[in-house]
Amino acid sequence: MEIFFQLVNDAEGLRKACDDLKDAPMLGFDVETTELDPYRGYLRLVQLSDGRETKVIDLKAFSNGWRTPAEQARDLRANADLAPLRDLLASPKVTKIAHNAKFDTKWVRHHLGCEVGGIYDTYLASVLISAGEGERRHGLADLVQFFLGRTLDKTEQVSDWAAAELSASQIEYAAKDAAIMPEVRAKVHERIVADGLERVLQLENECVMPIADMELNGFYLDTERWREQLAKVTKIQDRTASELQNLLAAGVAQASLFGAPQINLDSQAQVSAALVNLGVPMPETTRAWELQPLAEQYPVVAKLLEYRGAAKASSSFGENILEFIEPATGRIHADFRQIGAPTGRFACSKPNLQQIPHEEEYRRCFRAPDGRRLIIADYSQIELRILADISQDANFIAAFESGQDFHSATAAQVFGVKAEEVTPDQRSFAKRLNFGVVYGLGASRFAMMTGITKTEAENTLRRYFATYPKMDEWLRTQSKNVLTERSARTVSGRMARMNFDASDRSSIGAAQRYAKNMPIQGTSADILKRALTLLHSSIRDTNAKLVNIVHDEIVVECDANETEQTIEKLQNAMQKAGSEFVTRVPIKVDIHAADEWTK
Repeated sequence: MEIFFQLVNDAEGLRKACDDLKDAPMLGFDVETTELDPYRGYLRLVQLSDGRETKVIDLKAFSNGWRTPAEQARDLRANADLAPLRDLLASPKVTKIAHNAKFDTKWVRHHLGCEVGGIYDTYLASVLISAGEGERRHGLADLVQFFLGRTLDKTEQVSDWAAAELSASQIEYAAKDAAIMPEVRAKVHERIVADGLERVLQLENECVMPIADMELNGFYLDTERWREQLAKVTKIQDRTASELQNLLAAGVAQASLFGAPQINLDSQAQVSAALVNLGVPMPETTRAWELQPLAEQYPVVAKLLEYRGAAKASSSFGENILEFIEPATGRIHADFRQIGAPTGRFACSKPNLQQIPHEEEYRRCFRAPDGRRLIIADYSQIELRILADISQDANFIAAFESGQDFHSATAAQVFGVKAEEVTPDQRSFAKRLNFGVVYGLGASRFAMMTGITKTEAENTLRRYFATYPKMDEWLRTQSKNVLTERSARTVSGRMARMNFDASDRSSIGAAQRYAKNMPIQGTSADILKRALTLLHSSIRDTNAKLVNIVHDEIVVECDANETEQTIEKLQNAMQKAGSEFVTRVPIKVDIHAADEWTK
């Protein structure tokens, strides 16, 4: 592919280059860096292209040597000669087409001190088009091959971008990556329109900058508190392991010459065999939800679940998390994948902050630095509200409109008692039923979860669906439609395709459960992303900053003297986002300020 490109390495050349491109409706946008982490590497090149002219800007010429990444970032942010580039990148009038735009925007935000406006991410577009079909690859070279039928050479991607002088081959490689973006975008967008994904792609594109900012902000973890908690968990794990070994000993066939027999507590086969020998009516697997109903009757099962909880906490949330604290900031900067599942939910890694246990002992370790506060907000029963809205069930909607406790209202209907007479056990029963329905709960699993017979579970579900007939109708329609359409959509149009064996009942059942859940869970993800975009706009010029998200929860950090204003901004953003997608049911946001990440 022949392209015309210009290397820019002085102030006058940069001013003219930006002037040449400022009226383009769309620009291919890319950066070249020496590392993947903006706190640990240098930003070397910024490339911009309208498809005809391509400018490759060498930022080494605009910084005082290569001292440290932090010093380079300070130099570049303070350099007035880069103002034309900042203005062009920040302009919402010029769409910047990037592949995996979060990466590029993070580097620009940290090293140049400006946001990137008007983002179009071809990576996110490709993921949306694939709609959960895992065999598709989404790298830029893969898109060029798939949509343009050409090969994009990525050999120079891992070359030395810190070299004193870049080679002609490196500069041409960088230029080509930006120059091809307008053409890729045109082909990708044809498919986006054809698949009815325009609204959801806009939602995703607008969310890129808030997520890039959140990752740069990081979340503060108190190291001393974390190590104190880890020491407690280790003691609990050792104690429960010893107690569990003693309880299981009678179920181990072989004896030991050196005392009580020992089994591998992490071996499902050995533990299951011991439990069977002890007379425990074991389910097919030893997953927690299948064992839970047995815990009250069999102390050994309760102890097994306790041990597993401690073991998981010790391995997943141990000393290893402290390795992710960035020395330059003293914070954890996790990696959030924007479309972590076909439903649109985020995935998180390095480390997974979405899986930090809910127990206060863990959450209190994440706190606001001195003089700051955390604002913690989450949507109340958002998936049930979405289901009520989508199904348009009058009784379901009325239960939320009344303002009474929804689970108590359901219990009153199912058990045929007055709301004020509902017992805690009945409410708990109804809560499991309400949330189970969202995930396509059937009578067999509900019976396992609650310890009742399958017949009792079937009768309970029959009474439940009689109370909410339109909701029952919507769920049945989803189950029926997936057999022919093999897909489901959220309110925004996000799509998930489902491949299943039409001759396999279990495969069909799994698809039907997913067809019920995907529009609900996916719309919840859509709402969160819209809330993040609205929040980002409202706190842009304040000292508040987004530091974490967990599905329907948002955590913001701010100066203590701006607590009330930040609460108002976060609540408004979440309410408005919810109301854009859920129009028949009131949206409720639970919000409070704290020094620690606790309820």
